[in-house]
Amino acid sequence: MLEISQRGRMMASSPIRKLAPYAEKAKERGIKVYHLNIGQPDLPTPEIALDAIRSIDRKVLEYSPSQGISSYRKKLVDYYDTYGIEVTPDDIIITTGGSEAVLFAFMSCLNPGDEIIIPEPSYANYMTFATCCGAVIRSVATTIEEGFCLPKVEQFEKLITPRTKAILICNPNNPTGYLYTRKELEQIRDLVARHDLYLFSDEVYREFVYSGVPYISAFHLKGIEQNVVLIDSVSKRYSECGIRVGALLTKNVAVRETVMKLCQARLSPPLIGQIAAEASLDAPRDYSMDVYEEYVERRKCLIDGLNKIPGVYSPIPMGAFYTMVKLPIDDCERFCRWCLEEFDYEGETVMMAPGTGFYTTPGLGYNEVRMAYVLKIEDLKRALVVLSKALEAYPGRQE
Repeated sequence: MLEISQRGRMMASSPIRKLAPYAEKAKERGIKVYHLNIGQPDLPTPEIALDAIRSIDRKVLEYSPSQGISSYRKKLVDYYDTYGIEVTPDDIIITTGGSEAVLFAFMSCLNPGDEIIIPEPSYANYMTFATCCGAVIRSVATTIEEGFCLPKVEQFEKLITPRTKAILICNPNNPTGYLYTRKELEQIRDLVARHDLYLFSDEVYREFVYSGVPYISAFHLKGIEQNVVLIDSVSKRYSECGIRVGALLTKNVAVRETVMKLCQARLSPPLIGQIAAEASLDAPRDYSMDVYEEYVERRKCLIDGLNKIPGVYSPIPMGAFYTMVKLPIDDCERFCRWCLEEFDYEGETVMMAPGTGFYTTPGLGYNEVRMAYVLKIEDLKRALVVLSKALEAYPGRQE
């Protein structure tokens, strides 16, 4: 009898997408579904990027260089410089989305059995990519009651073993929206230096910081330049999820050379995607400001609305466009599925990502969901009404 690989059996389904079939069936029944489950912005892609695609006059859509188009990497140097990130074109490798950058970083730096310390809740695909390369996630818990701030450094130290190889952070954070402080990042830096670890830093949401505290990149941390591998993507900042263009940045030549072997094996990142991404770097300043201001308003609408619903709590996210929400329910996955299968209010329902999928520690997140405020304010307000009615009707409500 044919068997699926052990790796395949170990992989968990995405909490963000696993309920999609139920959403599709709800739509087939005529139910309108408000998608709060996935970080797919509804704001327009820069017109300059769309024009670049429309004006392609090539006779052949050829492979691009495995590390990405040179002109794009050169323009990215200026983009990163605006954030005080000093890199050269050689430090940048273009990837097929930020997801490939994470996978290639893991495959280049980790051996089977090596351990990565990750604050939880965390982006679910980190667990999937760790499984792909045989690495082991060691989670350090953060709590919604404390706003998901990093625990004391001693909690990290307790997890370090001879197999510990790396720490991974996402800043600003997906799924919590937490923005790490300089003090927290300096504690991470000291840990990385003391134990000679890699620091994987996912910084795809740097444009979305809502506090007066400046954004701190892992590249700003002195003394660990050779340890840092930065993950980036254009998906969110330009509403370009579908072009699948990301980047991996590192000063570590050995890591870059190893990543390049993987890049050569997959041949090249998307040609048309890179054309659009390169053009996006010339988008007017007004585009970025309009997008930012819209997310500020959406954040206020969603967070204020959530915290007015009896039994519901969400901390105020300081970055990205997600929040983890505590609900008065018995089981988040059951509730999210029930909303799609059995509930509607005036022909409408909501889709959320079950919180347990963002934790590796069993039992955590059972009464939490992740929501993305990527819908227009009118839809967010309506989704809040529908959610409130769902919580009133849900048979597994907990007081």
